[in-house]
Amino acid sequence: MRHISRTAAPAAPPPLAPFPGWGGTPFTSAEEAWFWVMAAFRSEPVRPQPMPPPCRREDVVRVIDTLYRQRLLARDHLCVLAHYGRRLVPPRPDRRRELRALALWREAFQHLTPRLKRRGIVI
Repeated sequence: MRHISRTAAPAAPPPLAPFPGWGGTPFTSAEEAWFWVMAAFRSEPVRPQPMPPPCRREDVVRVIDTLYRQRLLARDHLCVLAHYGRRLVPPRPDRRRELRALALWREAFQHLTPRLKRRGIVI
């Protein structure tokens, strides 16, 4: 039988490798911030940035949650953000089947962009 020491403290979880901190250079657009968040949740490396990101991924999600609770974003907006966020590409205007998604995408970012700018996440 193995003896397990009860005095050893549990090891701290390692930091997220591609996203070591925040307080760095703001994103150039809300779309870039959203794709960074989705890549972070997928644990995929995104293009390297010269500075650490300006926020935690939860900060962007919290803004979206607030917009949803204020009923400025509907469930359809969230579905479009999630679907195209997982693909890491916005809806394409040249595809007829994506026109509704494009309208919801643009509407969501009309609400999201000013709030991310106020928080210093987006330039």
